[in-house]
Amino acid sequence: MTQVLPAALSPGMVLILAGLVAALLPRMGRNVAGVVGVAIAFVHLLSYGNAPVGEPLLFAQSSVMGFDLTGVRVDRLSFIFSFIFHVAAALNVIYGWRHATRLEASMGLIYAGAAIGGALAGDLLTLFVYWELAALSSVFIVWAGGGHAAFKAGMRYLVVQVSSGLLLMGGIAVWAGQGNDLAFNSFELIGPDGRVALAPLLFLLSFAIKAAFPFLHTWLQDSYPKASAVGAVMLSAFTTKLAIYTLARGFAGTDILIVIGCVMTAFPVFFALIENDLRKVLAYSLNNQLGFMVCAIGIGTPLALNGAAAHAFVHIIYKALLFMGMGAVLTRVGTTKATELGGLHKSMPLTTVFTIVGAMSISAFPLFSGFVAKSMITLAAAEQHHFWAYLALLFASAGVLEHSGIKIPYFAFFAHDNFAPSITGRARPKEAPLPMLIAMGIAAFLCIFIGVVPSALYALLPFEAEYTAYTSAHVVTQMQLLMFAILAFALLVKFRLYPAEVRSVNLDVDWFWRVPGRKLLMGGVVWTSAAWRSVWGGARTGAAGTIRRLYATHGPEGGLARTWTVGYTALTTAVVLAITLLLVFAAG
Repeated sequence: MTQVLPAALSPGMVLILAGLVAALLPRMGRNVAGVVGVAIAFVHLLSYGNAPVGEPLLFAQSSVMGFDLTGVRVDRLSFIFSFIFHVAAALNVIYGWRHATRLEASMGLIYAGAAIGGALAGDLLTLFVYWELAALSSVFIVWAGGGHAAFKAGMRYLVVQVSSGLLLMGGIAVWAGQGNDLAFNSFELIGPDGRVALAPLLFLLSFAIKAAFPFLHTWLQDSYPKASAVGAVMLSAFTTKLAIYTLARGFAGTDILIVIGCVMTAFPVFFALIENDLRKVLAYSLNNQLGFMVCAIGIGTPLALNGAAAHAFVHIIYKALLFMGMGAVLTRVGTTKATELGGLHKSMPLTTVFTIVGAMSISAFPLFSGFVAKSMITLAAAEQHHFWAYLALLFASAGVLEHSGIKIPYFAFFAHDNFAPSITGRARPKEAPLPMLIAMGIAAFLCIFIGVVPSALYALLPFEAEYTAYTSAHVVTQMQLLMFAILAFALLVKFRLYPAEVRSVNLDVDWFWRVPGRKLLMGGVVWTSAAWRSVWGGARTGAAGTIRRLYATHGPEGGLARTWTVGYTALTTAVVLAITLLLVFAAG
């Protein structure tokens, strides 16, 4: 395609500028700015072309303080992530057509632009700028949820995100101080001496925070459910997938990621099964799906990395679709608590159908997008003889069907009917607003289209690797797994063994940050304050004593203030002169 804008201008900057313009316009103007901005940025991205494997296209190259910077690097890995980020930005604009606030509309575009700019960044310093811009813009989306809970969650979110940025900057400083250039390529976590290298470790920790690694994940479940119906959809797409991109770019083939990824796929299953807030269930499910991608990056083969990229691509779409469905429920009903929902399929049939499409996609049913991506990762694990990882991925696949594939649509739209007019005395809730239905319809179409025509997705994948999704072995194995999970759910519900939906607050490891962590922090503040008072008090006492001694010597009544005789003065002068002559002689 013909280059419509300067090649040195990142498509992310186009969306950032559109976001700044949108902040100044009324609602319709904001919507137009969003559509036009996404369209121009997407055409600009396509005009670069999908670079051949291993041959990046470099633009916006410059030198700052002796370091070579590359503002735009287009290769097959950065292209597929930038591509899907544009799709997500377009869905966000449509979904929030009526309900996005000025702040959400503006920051949503800036947030998407920062993610795109980060994916296309060719050096670490440029990545850092977009990394922090994504953090700062997204926190406003959390705060736009309104209320004290959203404000506090946003503050915690901001602390975590800024900490990630500080680790990234610390790694850049160490890396540059060791004489390395700032090109963003792969890193070796273990140095030539067999020890963990400091700079790559700092990079990995920075990426780990945004990828929601175990024990670092609670910011996700804390903040996303506090956002508005529109804001949660925006948040679901960018931060964690940008982190997945950086892991794939910097740490492909790092063995520890296989273990971390397997843990990530497994532990959210248990929290999601007992969680009452369905948007928080989706947040745990998001963590579970990230585990598949992290595990694939750890395996590091071309097939596994293609699986990670493909899974990130389809996950952004179907996870957005599920958040859209729950956002529509929140808009019409005012809650997403399972105990307060049910029976909505009677008044929100289209939302029900679209949500079921998202549920079948995340559960990896054949002919849906999740199947053609997730099976690449499990096959890669099997080919590399990672037996335990393969079993963990199978368990997680069954678990995601239980909590996202079944629990979300079942308790939201079926189960007990809490909206029957005979119970409430009011009419049933209305169907979702038209813009929300359009966005959900587009996402649902993409989920089915990719599942039916996977070659359209495979053409974008970053590495050369032969793969066929629809083999009898893949289809039969997956269907057996899904049918077993459905049977297990049915039996658990039948015999009332399935965890009951109750109004409760489930504790995660964030308890350690909020309770003991807060006590340690406050104890540290008290100790620091006491130490400061002690030091300052000692300094004041010492200074006062010194002043008193100086006054006693140099004051108007001190020894140096008395009248000296001529002889005493001459003797003192002679002694000083003698000492000076001796010092000069010694120096010579």
